Amino acid sequence: MKFLASSLFLSILIAASTLGCPSTSPTGRIRSLSDMVTGRAAHTATLLTDGRVLIVGGFRNGGTSLREAEIFAADTGTFSPTGSLSTPRSGHTATMLPDGKILIAGGFDGTYLDSSEIFDPKTGKFTPGGRLTLPRSEHTATKLADGRILLSGGVGTGWTFLSDAEIYDPRTGRFTPTGRMSVPRESHTATKLAGGNVLITGGHKDRRSAITIYASTEIYDVTRGVFLPGPDLTIKRHKHDAVILADGRVLISGGSDERDGRAPYNSLEIVDPASGRTRRVGETASARYKLNGAVVRLPSGKILIAGGSDTSEIFDPVTEKVTPVEGSFGSARLFATATLLKDGRVLIAGGYDRSTKVGQGAWIYESLDR
Repeated sequence: MKFLASSLFLSILIAASTLGCPSTSPTGRIRSLSDMVTGRAAHTATLLTDGRVLIVGGFRNGGTSLREAEIFAADTGTFSPTGSLSTPRSGHTATMLPDGKILIAGGFDGTYLDSSEIFDPKTGKFTPGGRLTLPRSEHTATKLADGRILLSGGVGTGWTFLSDAEIYDPRTGRFTPTGRMSVPRESHTATKLAGGNVLITGGHKDRRSAITIYASTEIYDVTRGVFLPGPDLTIKRHKHDAVILADGRVLISGGSDERDGRAPYNSLEIVDPASGRTRRVGETASARYKLNGAVVRLPSGKILIAGGSDTSEIFDPVTEKVTPVEGSFGSARLFATATLLKDGRVLIAGGYDRSTKVGQGAWIYESLDR
């Protein structure tokens, strides 16, 4: 009888280990840095070609959008001011162009913006860029294989939820319309796939009692400039994140349904574009939402899930196990950023806590696998 009980207990442990349940052995740690110059959330953080990180815009306590930008120097671990935006922006996007400059597009400053700006790392200044085809904020921006940038969805003038998409061409500096998504989407994700197409997942339209949250996905066909149906997620979700794995599959993490911050998800799932299938792969120890832009694929192929909670975790796509990261942010980091540095560390910056207090804090993730 004791043998049977022991065997049963062992079987349960083995089963749990194969379901992606969180492990207890840390594989990395976070440590705090000196604060950013300006506290901010819903900002962007972009790795420059010289290894520095450009941090742009976002909003401060009270929700006012920022024009301030700053630079993180990885060698010293410090932040310093750089040139300012001509227009304050939060909910914008920042994407590196083929020449190393950064395109800042759209966003919100009390109105929805159709303007763009270009940051030059050599001069530290922003200059005006082209006009978007539509004002939009909380959209996605995805750099395509040929250097063009796909902007999709978001919110426009009058809280209009957008199914429209457009292409920025760095050769002409112009934005032009492209195919439309099947539904309007905000708080969705866009991930460039191994073949060059773009996977759009989840998101929502409308607000409060009228909100509709999607389990659907779409695939932007770069050659034809159209969106095609993709495989449904296992559950509807918005305010989640998506990152491509080394083998071409896409990991979807966190988010929530209509309950929003009252019931964030700890579920993980993988979309396999090659087979057109989606499946659950376990859970994180901490429930997370508002983590878009704070999930990073590390040089090892493992995934750092840094946002949406007060701690970080690592997902191993080979074993499909989740392990903790040593250290804490002290409070949940919502609408924070995580940026992979050239030396394999990750900069985690800003965000707000569950009381919507915006922070200046910054942290570095370091692997313990070295």
